[in-house]
Amino acid sequence: MGKKTIPDEVKEQVEHIVEEFNRTVLEDPNYYYLTRYKGKFLYLDRFDYGRVGQTCRLEYTGEMNNWGFAIFKYSDMRYDSDEWFFPGSEHINGTIEGAMKAGLKAYP
Repeated sequence: MGKKTIPDEVKEQVEHIVEEFNRTVLEDPNYYYLTRYKGKFLYLDRFDYGRVGQTCRLEYTGEMNNWGFAIFKYSDMRYDSDEWFFPGSEHINGTIEGAMKAGLKAYP
């Protein structure tokens, strides 16, 4: 499933989506999503008034609206793609925006 790495043009689209979400939804220069990339994975972390916390990991499948999702579980310090019982899971729809909305509910 998916590609080995996320193409640069997709990363540019991702950055635009995340910046737009930060600007229009979060609206706080001290509270926003950050991106990290490793291979086919996009990690969405959140900067929260000086502290950075892990939120979720998305897996690039070759389509912008069909990312695989894994929530970060602080209970065992790992990403879990099988966990679907958490506040915000109803927002998971394969999009980056849906993942960020879910992260806001899971980790307010």
